[in-house]
Amino acid sequence: MENPVLDVRGLSIALPKGADRTFAVEGLDLQVFPGKITCVVGESGSGKSLTARAAMGLLPPKVAPTSGQIMFEGRDLLTLKPDEMRQMRGQKISMIFQEPMTALNPLMTVGKQIDEILTVHTSLGGKARREKILALFDEVKLPNPKRIAAAYPHELSGGQRQRAMIAMALILDPKILVADEPTTALDVTTQAQILKLIAELQEKHKTGVLFITHDFGVVAEIADQIAVMQYGKLVEVGTADQILNAPKAEYTKALIGAVPSLTPRAARSGFGRRMLTVDGLNKYYKSGGGLFGKPTAFHAAKDVSFTLDRGETLGVVGESGSGKTTVARCLVRLLQPEEGKIDLDGIDLAGMTKRELKPYRNRVQMVFQDPYASLNPRRKVADILVEGPINLGKPAKEAHARARELLSLVGLDPKVAERYPHEFSGGQRQRIGLARALALEPEVLVADEPVSALDVSVQAQVLKLMDEIREKFGLSVVFITHDLRVAAQVCDKIIVMQRGVVVEAGKTADVFAAPSHDYTRELFASIPGREWSSAPEVTA
Repeated sequence: MENPVLDVRGLSIALPKGADRTFAVEGLDLQVFPGKITCVVGESGSGKSLTARAAMGLLPPKVAPTSGQIMFEGRDLLTLKPDEMRQMRGQKISMIFQEPMTALNPLMTVGKQIDEILTVHTSLGGKARREKILALFDEVKLPNPKRIAAAYPHELSGGQRQRAMIAMALILDPKILVADEPTTALDVTTQAQILKLIAELQEKHKTGVLFITHDFGVVAEIADQIAVMQYGKLVEVGTADQILNAPKAEYTKALIGAVPSLTPRAARSGFGRRMLTVDGLNKYYKSGGGLFGKPTAFHAAKDVSFTLDRGETLGVVGESGSGKTTVARCLVRLLQPEEGKIDLDGIDLAGMTKRELKPYRNRVQMVFQDPYASLNPRRKVADILVEGPINLGKPAKEAHARARELLSLVGLDPKVAERYPHEFSGGQRQRIGLARALALEPEVLVADEPVSALDVSVQAQVLKLMDEIREKFGLSVVFITHDLRVAAQVCDKIIVMQRGVVVEAGKTADVFAAPSHDYTRELFASIPGREWSSAPEVTA
């Protein structure tokens, strides 16, 4: 067998005192081979990202290796001095970060940031550096390389920023590429493009890739070797075929079993009365025009129409910019639509003023994508849950009692009511967000990407919980998502949106079996690991 280009031997990384465990990573053995992709998978807190950062010499303060080695070209990276590691970083080992918008300098053009790397690590002249940058931009399939080089990060799309990050990582032709969740925040079509690009560049440059992810679809798409981590320890390691199709560890089986199937769940029927009718909904924004010019209108949602019955779940799917979230915010009247009707059981909410709307606010509630951003960090959970009911006239004592009931309902100990949002995990915070929405006893629940930021196992728990609550209270649910796997398991019917327009609608099983629109077919073709997902389900 070929010698590994990166060899992690018995690595242990200690956490600060007071942490929930002693070691973030404990006794880890891991190898990355030239021209191969090693995927490290596991839930949040498994130690996979800290392993990657240890290889880059980028561990956070108060977190340090206590034993082990990370061998590269006969040298232990853990023993290198800061100056030596700085020379190694970028030139020999490079990293693609999870969120390029925070990793890129907002005050420098993209081209200048990459030029800085070449200036520090090479003796190339200005013209040669520019030619190298433009050639690499072309290689990573960035349109109009000269324009991209002159642009600032905020002027690029998410996919373009990620391609620029890949170019930055590859500019010195490193032997090791560390990719830390590089596609988590991207749409399915952009994600497919980035995964294909990484695989092509890795093959062309014979680079060894350490790919950190929690998405088994991504793993099935690109991995040569898979390492599974839990609580900082290596649970299982093997070839992609071994781990995906014949896992041995119970933890691995549980992770794979939690991956939503692309086969839609059995169709349900016999829903109650019509709860929501949206007809000709339009929301647009005006821009430009100046003093005398005519402003242009951008349609975020154009002539959107659908119906929703009691107890039914409607999925709204599409990429970023498709208008999904705009529709969601119009439904709960966080946005005022320009035209159209939002008929809630015979009452049109669309044209109401804020004062007129107040008595009906509780009937349509929202679960937000990021529960940490939507929960007040300065207020205890109990105060967050009782605020809405008390504002609508419920006695404080009754509201607090109901808040504790709701915490039990969403699977949390009522005692946590006295804690603050930062003291909870992502999955727990999403449960609190769900409890807050339920506190107002809504008839329609609008869920905007409620599980997109969660690990696969936590995602499965939250989806199961939402389905149980929908069944118990007869809730009608509008479920916003770009994940077609999730849509298949949650939704009774779906609408597909592109650039503010509904391009396809129907029962979930029918749309999945025979999508009629080109855009829908493109979404299905871009699902990572779609061929593996048709394999028999693995259960723990």
